[in-house]
Formats: sequence, structure tokens, C-alpha cells
Amino acid sequence: MQSPGIPTNEAERVRVLQELLILDTDPEERYDAITAYCRSRFAVKIALISLVDSNRQWFKSRCGLDASETPRDISFCGHAILGDDILEIPDASDDDRFSDNPLVLGDPNIRFYAGAPLKLSSGHAIGTLCLIHSKPKHLAGEEKRHLKTLAHTVVLEIEGSRAVSELG
Repeated sequence: MQSPGIPTNEAERVRVLQELLILDTDPEERYDAITAYCRSRFAVKIALISLVDSNRQWFKSRCGLDASETPRDISFCGHAILGDDILEIPDASDDDRFSDNPLVLGDPNIRFYAGAPLKLSSGHAIGTLCLIHSKPKHLAGEEKRHLKTLAHTVVLEIEGSRAVSELG
């Protein structure tokens, strides 16, 4: 298993994430609606809005998964925040980075993963909107565009919430 790398701007990235005051908050319908839609639209077992903190990935919204967080060192999303585009793993059991990952070998038995980075207007990647399935899968070009658009919608919601709280 390959643990995710650490972004060069990690301290600043984590500070920005913490300043959003979103970590460990209650579920919100506006985020849950997006993950529920993703689960249906992309025909996957799990859809998550994952925020990558220093040592964990915490799920602001989860559809199809009971866990509220997992350690960062085994997270797929920790890898996804390192790039600008969707990280797609068609079959994690055939990928050297993930084949012996506990999330592949055991529950939730990840085979397919696609994570679109949640990049704030400041350029900081704070997490992902991700899709997970227990069978191998591949996203078509149009599906990738939809996932990117939905990830951008999540970012707009997060940044909009911060702007409103700063006004109040």
C-alpha cells in the first residue's frame, strides 16, 4: 500500500480547512442531497464529501457508508487532493498503490474509486467529492464532467457558508 503524499502547502491547507469551521459539524441537507444524487446518478454503492485533515479524512456527507471518518494514511482521497483532476481507480485490487489497502481487502471492499478534488477559490484542495463501488467501473467523459461540476457546486456551498458566517 502506498500512503498518500503530503501537499507542499500542507500547513496552510490545513489551516484554511480548519478556518472554514466545517469539520465535525452536523449533517446538512444541501450536502446530503448532492451525495444521494451522486450515488444514484453514477450507480455506485457509496458517495462521499470527504475533507482531508492532518491525520484523517472526515465525511461531511456520506451516502452508503456508516463510518464518519478513516485514517488519512489509508485514504484514497488523500491521493486525490494532490492533483487538479479526478483521480479514477477502475479496480483498486489491480492497482499497486491500493491493492493491499485495508479498505480494499475489507469493508467497504473498494474496487472502483473516483475523487474530484474540492479546490477552493484560493487554490487549496480541502477534500473530495468521491464515488466508491465494490465492483470495477470506469467513468465516461460526460460522467467525469458531471462529477467535476458537482464538486464545484460543493465548493460554492462551502465558500458561500463561510461568507455568510463572516457577515453574521
